[in-house]
Amino acid sequence: MTSEVLLIFCTCPDEETGARIAETLVVERFAACVSWLPALTSVYLWKDELERNTEHLLLIKSTSGRFEALRDRLRELHPYELPEILAIPAAEGLPEYLQWVDACTSLDA
Repeated sequence: MTSEVLLIFCTCPDEETGARIAETLVVERFAACVSWLPALTSVYLWKDELERNTEHLLLIKSTSGRFEALRDRLRELHPYELPEILAIPAAEGLPEYLQWVDACTSLDA
């Protein structure tokens, strides 16, 4: 395997935006898989105002080798001024699954 597998979190304002971003990231090989969790509530400060919104959480499976390009593409696709993009390394996993993520995000495929 050439790159470390990452789990990337990103919230979206609605299901349509989440679906569009998910499909684009997979088709363009930035991600092997994107799952989303619907209708979670986020509470946060934005420009000194308390916000409370329903959002959808994307769980993006990719690699460290594709992260910078994925992050840039995600910013282009995302409607938020400051999208949540957090990457966590997958410390362990089923080796075949980790290899699949690496293969799906490879530009050589």
